[in-house]
Amino acid sequence: MMDIAELTLEQKAELLTGQGQWRTHACPEAGIESVFLCDGPHGIRREVVEDYSQGIPESLPATCFPPAVAVGSSWDPEVAARLGAALGREARAAGVGVVLGPGVNIKRSPLCGRNFEYFSEDPLVSGVLASAYVQALQAEGVGASVKHFAANNQETDRMRISADIDERTLREIYLPAFERVVTEAHPATVMCSYNRVNGVYASQNRWLLTDLLRAEWRFSGTVISDWGAVVDRVAALAAGLDLEMPGTSGLSARKIVEAVRSGTLDEIIVDQAVARVAQLSRFSSATDDETFDVQAHHALARELAAECVVLLKNDNAVLPLEGPGTIAVIGELAVNPRYQGDGSSRVNSTTVDVPLQEITTLATERGAAVVHALSSDAVEVARQAEVAIVFAGTATEAEGYDRESIDLPADQVELIRAVAAVAKRTVVVLSNGGVVSLEGWHDEVDAIVEGWLLGQASGGALADVLFGVVNPSGRLAESIPLRLEDNPSYLNFPGEAGHVRYGEGVMVGYRYYQTVGRSVRYPFGHGLSYTRFHVDDLTVTATGDTTATATVRVTNIGSRAGKHVVQLYVATTAGNVRRPARELRAFRKVFLEPGQTSEITLELDHRAFAYWDATTWDWVVSPGAYRIQIGADSATIVAETEIDLVGDPIIRELTMESTFSEWSAHPVVGPEFRQSMTRNLPTDQAKTFEQANHEGLAMAAHLPMRQFTRAAPALFSDDILEQLMKISRTVPVSREKESREP
Repeated sequence: MMDIAELTLEQKAELLTGQGQWRTHACPEAGIESVFLCDGPHGIRREVVEDYSQGIPESLPATCFPPAVAVGSSWDPEVAARLGAALGREARAAGVGVVLGPGVNIKRSPLCGRNFEYFSEDPLVSGVLASAYVQALQAEGVGASVKHFAANNQETDRMRISADIDERTLREIYLPAFERVVTEAHPATVMCSYNRVNGVYASQNRWLLTDLLRAEWRFSGTVISDWGAVVDRVAALAAGLDLEMPGTSGLSARKIVEAVRSGTLDEIIVDQAVARVAQLSRFSSATDDETFDVQAHHALARELAAECVVLLKNDNAVLPLEGPGTIAVIGELAVNPRYQGDGSSRVNSTTVDVPLQEITTLATERGAAVVHALSSDAVEVARQAEVAIVFAGTATEAEGYDRESIDLPADQVELIRAVAAVAKRTVVVLSNGGVVSLEGWHDEVDAIVEGWLLGQASGGALADVLFGVVNPSGRLAESIPLRLEDNPSYLNFPGEAGHVRYGEGVMVGYRYYQTVGRSVRYPFGHGLSYTRFHVDDLTVTATGDTTATATVRVTNIGSRAGKHVVQLYVATTAGNVRRPARELRAFRKVFLEPGQTSEITLELDHRAFAYWDATTWDWVVSPGAYRIQIGADSATIVAETEIDLVGDPIIRELTMESTFSEWSAHPVVGPEFRQSMTRNLPTDQAKTFEQANHEGLAMAAHLPMRQFTRAAPALFSDDILEQLMKISRTVPVSREKESREP
């Protein structure tokens, strides 16, 4: 068998582009087999044909599992893992080697049209769930493709827009989910996004694809393009993009060959990329001779969907529905459910549960009657019923464009208000791929069930929750604002003139709302249950200079078994950067029977306390006090304690650009520096110098030393300053790093 180095340049270049729409090229003489890639991330979309001339073609039937918008609200890595494993089984049955998912981009704005494919506004929730998904999927022998790398947080002008983001914001918000998946789950591929990051297309951004992904995170898999994301094939290859998809009928291969032969591209780069693409051959053994249990997977989809439902409001315990009586089910979505978004992830579902039918089945078992009405006769039907359930939601969310509003359609709001005005009790069930406003009707209804897009078994899952077959345990993975204008990205989204400025920095979602004290309708982490939980005995122990362990006791004090999400936040003002009021740093979902108590232990590593320091270009834990908080949600703290951490030993190199206060406070150089200020003055002046100049020195605290010495040249000699700078450069514990631009 031939070694890769023995292949012709033309053969190697061909391997770096797709064969048609979905396959990689094979090279049997080198032992490289063709691999089929297909869209996920919540269902296998293997197309019957590859002709896109008439739009997206039909795909084989597959289970439409809950999309990420729902899975995120489960706060449960087991849900993500069971979904990933099932996708792996269906992928093998369809002959698919690599599934294009999960999507882990942050929900910066509720308007993003593709938010239904993303987990959360918080990188920890996104990263933990995505990592579980990838590990389970790949355990089935199918590769994953974590996407879209990076900063793909809108669909508007997505092919060209430059996401302009400082590195601290990138590191703390938009990269951690990718980092966790890469370092913990080792995905087969990482897919680059369409957009530019700080002016450079992601497909040819060496800092992203090589310096960060490979050198720093040690990613050893294959970097692939989003479909059609490559602008300059040679520049992309040089930056670290291995496989361009889809195929380009040989055009890209010819450009690679020409670049190598002209000396503008080193053939070693080609060989390295080919070796990484060849790794995908291990996923070529998937065969469509296998099958999956269609009914079992539908039942699994129903079980998982119910875990994702969020009970937002439940006044007077109107839910769960119990006992006989008449239930009015109102709205078109009760018979024609919305359960997935549109675009490349749209699944040809094996079957679809109809909410009205599922509600009727469970109601009949309980001796209740169900009547259905559309808007025309809804009021009269609701007036005569014991409870009215109104199904409402968005018309569509889709890849390719962003939403213009978070409002429900006006006719649905009118319907909800009209029903609520006459019904004894009103329940609203929502189906939406992105956050919707609850204003104008929230206070008029008794209960609100956030159903998101739950996949093909949404009807059964919602019925299970409404009747208490399943105790709801979902928690919001994104904040629900009172107004769209309250969202921190509002003034910058979706940008202008080819650029979108991430001016809110790290203050994304709940980080912003909590920091500025901005009220929301429902905060990140909110979710009700049919039982009650009590949290106590929070203890935190430092396990090192920058790490700790927290334990907390949770008790089910209600009458039903249920699941509770323990949410641990860290709050601090330590350090020289502005920190959010609190940040989620650990979470755990626990099942408890009535009266049962469980002690939960949560490990807090270095990153749980760190921020990205732009001067040392590293993660830094500042010495100081840290408040460890257990929240019912991001706005409601139910237990809190404080610890002091030694922090990281940061001793910065001094230069003439360092400020007066940095020189004075330097732990090694500082004492000599302060003494040198008075060394050249007469004794009687030196004694009173600091007192007499206290106000002046305070004003000078932020002056660079070059400026300070101009104002007071007699205080320091050039030799003394040079000697002190030399000392600061040789301190062994310094973590100063060479500046790198993202």
